[in-house]
Amino acid sequence: MLHILFGEPEKVPDGALGETLSLMDRFSGIIGKRLAEGREGDMGAKLRKYHIWTRGLRASLIELEQSCYASVKFREKVISTSVEAMTPEEKLNYDRYVYFDKNAFIRVFSLLDKLGTLLNELLGLRTERFKPHFSYFTVLRHMREKRVHANLGRPLDEIKERYSEPMRRLRKRRNTEIHYMNSEMQDDLIQSQRMYGEEIRLENIQAQEEDLHQALNMAIDSLRLTFQYACSLMKS
Repeated sequence: MLHILFGEPEKVPDGALGETLSLMDRFSGIIGKRLAEGREGDMGAKLRKYHIWTRGLRASLIELEQSCYASVKFREKVISTSVEAMTPEEKLNYDRYVYFDKNAFIRVFSLLDKLGTLLNELLGLRTERFKPHFSYFTVLRHMREKRVHANLGRPLDEIKERYSEPMRRLRKRRNTEIHYMNSEMQDDLIQSQRMYGEEIRLENIQAQEEDLHQALNMAIDSLRLTFQYACSLMKS
């Protein structure tokens, strides 16, 4: 989708991403077949909802992956250690990096919360009974506390723990962006308070890039496990 920005041909998803998208397509296909058979009765409305939600999750995953890709490509064009030292062209590439980086770290939490909504409905968890506005992580905790669907909940929890540190840092950046200030300016504020009158160095964009890469991996791994499980549920 965004490869055209860099004069590249569009890439067919492969590896873990390709496998995950294929599983999502398989789940949609199972639902479509059931709906076409017209034997679901009251379940039909739920199936149509799952179908739409799955399409939305698929689109969100592609958008996240493409935002991560674009942020890397523009980050590679930034070599200066401060905004003040950048040429106009480099500053433009830095601004583009910030745009796609920000777009991606906000999207990753949005995608996970959409996944939580699907899990809550598909597995009949009723998480909204004790928390009306719940997140993906609330759904995982609810599954653990209720001791239901452990064959899915346990590995999803393991994935959550594996990526806990980069996700913690991204959550902090997301919260800063949404509630306080532009996240890329937080370091500027801290440095300006410590080093008044000195050049403010650029945030560690390489470390931010790695956190984003890990978050993308978490989203892919979580979706792949979920839709493997969802396909088996629909076939049973």
